[in-house]
Amino acid sequence: MYALYPSNQISKQTPELFRAAEKTLEKRLASGGGQTGWSRAWMVNFYARLLNGDECYEHINSLLQKQITNSLLCLHPPHVFQIDGNLGVASGISEMLLQSHETGIIHMLPALPSAWNIGSVRGLKARGGFEIDMEWEDGILLAAKISGTPQTGAKLKFGGKTVEFEIPENGVYEIDTMSH
Repeated sequence: MYALYPSNQISKQTPELFRAAEKTLEKRLASGGGQTGWSRAWMVNFYARLLNGDECYEHINSLLQKQITNSLLCLHPPHVFQIDGNLGVASGISEMLLQSHETGIIHMLPALPSAWNIGSVRGLKARGGFEIDMEWEDGILLAAKISGTPQTGAKLKFGGKTVEFEIPENGVYEIDTMSH
């Protein structure tokens, strides 16, 4: 599964492998996978790369219900603290909101679960030296600010659109989808 995450060898551009990765995860879970914090966190990251936000959300909830203490520390059986689940789920949430593993492409809200209908995030990092703030409503991107080095650029994917951008001299490229 390394080819799916953290590598980028499996994606929608490799449909047979993409479907095989989905089937592999289904089989792992049916056979008892995801019973440790780190394993559950991997599931969040895997499903984020499979663009399945609702499945990510289910794994986050399962982690919170079964493998996290009241102080939000992740537990590994038999109830021993292990940081892997905490760090891994933070990575998975980032992957749900922003992916930049495809060269020159920043995908905003690629695996947004339906339960996160309204929200915002600040300070997510994307490959290429970009920092991104964004907000959404009804699962649709409303606005985003992409900070970076002037005259650097990439492609943005969001809501079925792809837009090329370049950071202006002031260092911030802004998107307001309500005005388009």
